[in-house]
Amino acid sequence: MLRLRPVHVRSRRALVLLLLPLALAACSDATGGGAADPLRLPALHAEPDPIAGGRIVDAEGREVLLRGVNVNALAEYWASRDFPTTFPFTEEDADRIAGIGWNAVRLLLSWSRVEPAPGEYDEAYLDEVEGVVRTLAARGVYTIVDLHQDAWGATLAAGPDEACPATASPALGWDGAPAWATLDGGAARCATAGIRETSPAVLAAFDAFWTDAPGPDGVGIRTRYARMLGHVARRFADETAVAGYDVMNEPNAFTPAAQQALADLYAAALREIRAAERAAGGFPHLVVFEPSALWSALGRGAPPDFVRDRDVVYGPHVYTGGINAMPLTRDNFAIARDEAALFGGAPVLVGEWGSGPDRAADPADRYFLVHQELQDEYAFSATLWTWRESCGDPHKAADYQAGRIPDVWGEFEVDCRSNEITGVRQPLVDQLTRGWVRAAPGVLEELRWEHDAGTLQASGRAAASGTELLAFYPRARLGMPRVSTSGLDDARFALAPGGNVYLLGTATGGAWSITAQP
Repeated sequence: MLRLRPVHVRSRRALVLLLLPLALAACSDATGGGAADPLRLPALHAEPDPIAGGRIVDAEGREVLLRGVNVNALAEYWASRDFPTTFPFTEEDADRIAGIGWNAVRLLLSWSRVEPAPGEYDEAYLDEVEGVVRTLAARGVYTIVDLHQDAWGATLAAGPDEACPATASPALGWDGAPAWATLDGGAARCATAGIRETSPAVLAAFDAFWTDAPGPDGVGIRTRYARMLGHVARRFADETAVAGYDVMNEPNAFTPAAQQALADLYAAALREIRAAERAAGGFPHLVVFEPSALWSALGRGAPPDFVRDRDVVYGPHVYTGGINAMPLTRDNFAIARDEAALFGGAPVLVGEWGSGPDRAADPADRYFLVHQELQDEYAFSATLWTWRESCGDPHKAADYQAGRIPDVWGEFEVDCRSNEITGVRQPLVDQLTRGWVRAAPGVLEELRWEHDAGTLQASGRAAASGTELLAFYPRARLGMPRVSTSGLDDARFALAPGGNVYLLGTATGGAWSITAQP
């Protein structure tokens, strides 16, 4: 990696860094010979706090915010057209993600691919997962392994002769469960008002899951699901680049009985994951648990508590103001924080957020900026939906059926007449590429990014002497920053992908602060 060599100008209260023009030097790592790699990915754990809110902390005692994006390249979706349902994930994708400054990817996996037959696991598929983990880790990006599902699975699409009432339409297929675990009892495949979760077949399949109905081998399908998670966890038991596991995406748990079954699933999954990690000689990874799919629409509704350890993370999807007309406010984040307090004050990871990407091109629309400002204010981790979307994704099928050429979400323009990628959505990328603190010595107390001014301000306390700050600054858009610090020695720059920079400094102990501005 290349190093930016700074000039150090000391004052009584701060250290100011000025870049020497063109002072780039090749070296073995970002900070010079023998220094620790600033993009190292230490193991993570949770430190719950029911009063101030839980934190994610790395093995070096630094508070870590996981910020990034969802990647669906390895998901198995129902296909309705000749277009592929996903785009492959490439080295260039990983470079671009790192260039935005992100340090996390929520990587979608499908149960149907992990366990194609009861108790039989596809190791070649998990090899693909491992390949993506390694590709991201080489760029300082953690992976959150997400067992994804939408409307149960790909096999519940309506057939061509499905007869639906006037208030419903033939159901589309989606992603998640394998056919062998889909116990829908022949229920109708019709979605009321087009809402995928209302299909009787989807409801029946989930009811069978919540009651742990026996699969074809006589083992309950919910039991099989928890064991599958244990198998995945055993594969990555000692992998520090895997931040953790999201047990189930947006589960359909809409009744009190289903909510309790969801809590039971989380307890069972946690037992299986921890047993697998111990058996493999690994360490406890973070385990993300979500509320039901209703949270995305209603903005509230925690599941019941369950038997857990400290290393759990609450994962609601804060889509308020993104997919509905409700305003995005602090209340949406306060509700998530308050619900996390019901679980001992677990940290919060907003596993999904986002909206139509064209909104970023409207100067009057600050949705993406405001959401990220609130993430900073509440010190939440968050992963945007989504990185790149194919026109063959089932999210686009209804548009085609209605005779419309769809628009895709993500950071890339795609022509849905041909499924060709036509370019990067630069206004969106610019709003996502922002200054922030990736790893903070001790406790992060304040994080503020002023997008228009290009000013980053952060401060913390209780830093152990010798722990290192790692922040990101979008130099490519704003130019080289002037940086002031207190409580940090050896402040320096390192070149980041995309022409941006990392800001580094070593805590002297106790309180610290940093300000960076053009």
